[in-house]
Amino acid sequence: RSFADIGDIIRGRDMFLGNNETDKEQKVKLEKNLKNIFKKIYEELREEQTKRKGAKPRNGRAQIEARYKKDEEDGNYYQLREDWWTANRDQVWKALTCSADDSEDYFIQSESNKKLFSNPKCGHEQGNVPTGGGDVPHYL
Repeated sequence: RSFADIGDIIRGRDMFLGNNETDKEQKVKLEKNLKNIFKKIYEELREEQTKRKGAKPRNGRAQIEARYKKDEEDGNYYQLREDWWTANRDQVWKALTCSADDSEDYFIQSESNKKLFSNPKCGHEQGNVPTGGGDVPHYL
């Protein structure tokens, strides 16, 4: 799986269903776990906004509830997942690459099918994630 695949999985956009029944069952289990995780994040975010100092108690919570109203209704939390990925994708990249040694490379396959390589630390020392959108596959 690539870095872009991880982003797709987190955001609920992964189109790969698996190669067999076991894969499909694991994907269903993963998606259920992600929904539960993002439900907890949503609940904590609402609570945090309610307790925030210097803000009107319900003002921040109302904004959160308005932004994620559909998420709460359908239970998928797609908007929150998208926002979380946007805010944390760089940290996911660092977590994936922090243990890479200098002999490891990552490559980015461009639209023209040209493979671009980077080193050291699989791009970790560059200080940024290879793409802004996370939609280009990055294989580690």
